[in-house]
Amino acid sequence: MDYPCFLLWMLSVSLVLQNARTIAKVPAVIVFGDSSVDSGNNNQIATLLKSNFPPYGRDFQGNNKPTGRFSNGKVPTDFISEAFGIKPTVPAYLDPAYNITHFADGVCFASAGTGYDNGTSNVLSVIPLWKELEYFKDYQKKLRDYLGNDRAQEILSEAMYLISLGTNDFLENYYIFPGTQRRYTIEEYQNFLAGVAENFLIQLYDLGARKISIGGLPPMGCLPLERSKNFFYGGECVEEYNEVAKSFNGKLSVMVEKLNENLTGVQLVLSSPYDVMLDIIRNPNTYGFVNAAVACCATGMFEMGYMCNRFTTLTCTDASKYVFWDSFHPTEKTNKIMADHVVKNSLAQFMV
Repeated sequence: MDYPCFLLWMLSVSLVLQNARTIAKVPAVIVFGDSSVDSGNNNQIATLLKSNFPPYGRDFQGNNKPTGRFSNGKVPTDFISEAFGIKPTVPAYLDPAYNITHFADGVCFASAGTGYDNGTSNVLSVIPLWKELEYFKDYQKKLRDYLGNDRAQEILSEAMYLISLGTNDFLENYYIFPGTQRRYTIEEYQNFLAGVAENFLIQLYDLGARKISIGGLPPMGCLPLERSKNFFYGGECVEEYNEVAKSFNGKLSVMVEKLNENLTGVQLVLSSPYDVMLDIIRNPNTYGFVNAAVACCATGMFEMGYMCNRFTTLTCTDASKYVFWDSFHPTEKTNKIMADHVVKNSLAQFMV
């Protein structure tokens, strides 16, 4: 992508976002998933996987506020909510600072470290996907009590549901624990996860969801944490992991097509960050980055969570120059680019 083309692409994204703010018919954004979209739910549970301390959040709305988001600022769903003219951030359901009056137009049930596989959530004692769904049911009841059945049902049926998870199932479960590998071949595990995803989507549909986006996997072999494993081989991406991600995204695509045919009235899309993320990593200068191989925090090779803290003196001063914030998560700037891409290429159909 050369510079003039990039400028034209950004202009088209800007026009889409402006149009979204004027014609969007989405009254709320409802989020499920992992650390890619968790806005602070892990702050309220007993787990080691937290990010509610500096330097996390140092660029959050200019307030230097650690919120529990695994970034120096916003996560993609915040930018998507803003693009649809709803609100600039999506609050965490378990955050005691918020209640149903704040959640009526947007709420996040995501939990960092979780996955489709219940075994993945057990690794760091985080919220499993089935529990996120139970929180959603509780939310529905509160919404009906607050707004009445008719208005609540209107919001629930017209809301946009965003789902982003799956990376942890592979990188924090399958490739770590021999027991999972003994139970499944990699293709069997992909099929198992796709089956869980399909069942979750059907349950969401049965609970009234109609506008649903399920996120595909990123090029997970290019995360700094994984590249560090190739340190003695030049720190290149782990192509095996990238191929698994592409293969799994293909399975999700087939599932999405099937459900669109079988579920009356559903608008289900696959929002895949793979291609745009890989292009950012391969061509960082095109997007205004100077480093895509290591992260901003500390050495940028393996630190995340409590290992990325205020005492890590090597942390960069300008995160906007880095694709990744910590060894596993993108910077706010990267999150915005990916969110803009998803809005333009996948979510635009929900605007009319």
